[in-house]
Amino acid sequence: MNRKPLRARFHRAALRGMLGATAIVCLLAACSRTRDEGTVLRFWAMGREGEVVEELVRDFERENPDIRVDVQQIPWSAAHEKLLTAHVGGSTPDVAQLGNTWLGEFAMLRALEPLRERLAASDHLDSTSYFPGIWDTNSIDGILYGVPWYVDTRVLFYRTDILAEAGYTSMPTTWKEWREALVAVKRVVGPDRFAILLPVNEWSAPVAFALQAGSPILSENATRGAFSENAFRRAMDFYLDLYTSALAPPARNNDIANLYQDFASGYFSMYITGPWNLGEFRRRIPENLQDAWGTAPLPGPDSHASGLSLAGGSSLVLFRKSPNKEAGWRLLEFLSQPDQQARFYRLTGDLPARIEAWQDSVLAQDPQVRAFYEQLRRVAPTPKIPEWEQIAIRIQDRVELAVRGGAPLDSVLHLLDQDADRILAKRRWLFERGRLDPAAWTRSDP
Repeated sequence: MNRKPLRARFHRAALRGMLGATAIVCLLAACSRTRDEGTVLRFWAMGREGEVVEELVRDFERENPDIRVDVQQIPWSAAHEKLLTAHVGGSTPDVAQLGNTWLGEFAMLRALEPLRERLAASDHLDSTSYFPGIWDTNSIDGILYGVPWYVDTRVLFYRTDILAEAGYTSMPTTWKEWREALVAVKRVVGPDRFAILLPVNEWSAPVAFALQAGSPILSENATRGAFSENAFRRAMDFYLDLYTSALAPPARNNDIANLYQDFASGYFSMYITGPWNLGEFRRRIPENLQDAWGTAPLPGPDSHASGLSLAGGSSLVLFRKSPNKEAGWRLLEFLSQPDQQARFYRLTGDLPARIEAWQDSVLAQDPQVRAFYEQLRRVAPTPKIPEWEQIAIRIQDRVELAVRGGAPLDSVLHLLDQDADRILAKRRWLFERGRLDPAAWTRSDP
């Protein structure tokens, strides 16, 4: 009998047995590692914040050894689509950074976990620790969906030396006085230069002025435009006058070759922008002019009307389908601590949402940051609906048409109302049939 095939079969069987045993050992080891890791939180963060938050997360893990956080950085340009795709596919993360203008959309999709009960039970978080207008961006019809992580708004950046030459030691606080100051600056800089730059392809300034004038922007439960109403018209009258009086050039962003050089040369002396430009002005304005610029809150329509600005920034949210909501809430509480907020500012330059964090010496001693603190006490959200970005683009286009004299203001406002009514047609249909009840967004059924 030839024993070679039998020995070969024996060795093959032995090998299979060894491999099977090895696989079982590896499987058990993998299970052991999974148990040792405890809860694994999936956290999606955007842009630069996604890089920097890793440093804070490692400290959170040391304080919470039963939780490991898997941070995924997502470019802002891809974030919205990726989040929508994840929601449709049932693969949302546990925790995410969400731009506060997206909250309304994801709340309506019932993608987000309501947070009011968790907030009420928290020893670390309280709404009074936040700027009221910023906190309001996270609440949709009384239901809280997010906790502010960092904030931004827009203030005036201006040439203090030119304003002083025009006879002003500080920025005026009302539209009337501010316009007089702009006229005085125009006299100083001459006919070929301008007092302020307001790019005509940006919607933020017209909307901020409209909010200051008391416009709701939208009416009838945000189902129709309110652009032909007196408040919005008053704001547009003021805004358009800045161009017709040659106080601002009718220029788009791409018409300005170098914003910082033009500011330094005095081509324009004022500019409405956000905290992202603090570092840019410090890096790109010549050294000899670093003491010649400052920041100030936006003026308001009159002494009785606040100079509101736009409430912006990002929030932290829990997703409704997360199996790790308790661990996710602990991460939200940790990232919201004042010391972590101040540390995050030092790492990114993003302004902290927690008011207590503004006591940090780096923030408290910076005079150019101070205007943002003052302005953040007077901010208001834009309409908290999914269609807002579409409407904002139409405001931008129609207002530019008015600036360039392509149509009279009455016609432009009428067109804006038509634009909004068309964009909001589905929302109006749903509202009329009682299908926009925010309470329904909190149900746990899919």
